[in-house]
Amino acid sequence: MRRTAFPIALALAAFLSGCSRTTDNFAPRIVISSPSDGGMSPSKTPTVKGYALDDTGVTKITVNGKSIPIQAGSRKIANFQFATQVSGPKSVYEIAAYDAAGNESTLSLPITVDAEKPQINLKAFERAGRVIRVSGVATDNVQVSQILVDGNRLNITPAKRVEFYAETTGIYADIEVYDAAGNKANIRAQK
Repeated sequence: MRRTAFPIALALAAFLSGCSRTTDNFAPRIVISSPSDGGMSPSKTPTVKGYALDDTGVTKITVNGKSIPIQAGSRKIANFQFATQVSGPKSVYEIAAYDAAGNESTLSLPITVDAEKPQINLKAFERAGRVIRVSGVATDNVQVSQILVDGNRLNITPAKRVEFYAETTGIYADIEVYDAAGNKANIRAQK
């Protein structure tokens, strides 16, 4: 009796394992690729681009309750984009993604308009042979996010006011400063 019970239990377990239910407990994940830097834009009409991903596939995407088209391709990574119209200095867009099981994800996307360029204040320009040393201060009403000298990115901590120093070679130094919205200021330092 004991010898036959084990094979029967094994066969029953194998048979019943095929009856297990599969559930979809994974809600879609929404990712915004543009505008970057926390929804900062130099324009009042930025195009928002992103995607929603889900293990079973995204069935619908809405913005402020209205359906938007999902671009052609896989529904597991559903690309989307939509045009915005920012009224005032800031607007908030509510994005929702749904899958076939009815799971829903939402993302609140604030978009802030910053049309003001950063400022560059050059403090020093020195030349020793072909080596040029420049230093200065970059400021912005929101945040200085990047400084380049002759195309080389400086290692900075983004802030409203950033002091910088760089060495380069040549006759002059081209300095570019970008803010979080992508606005650019540039100067050519030379003697």
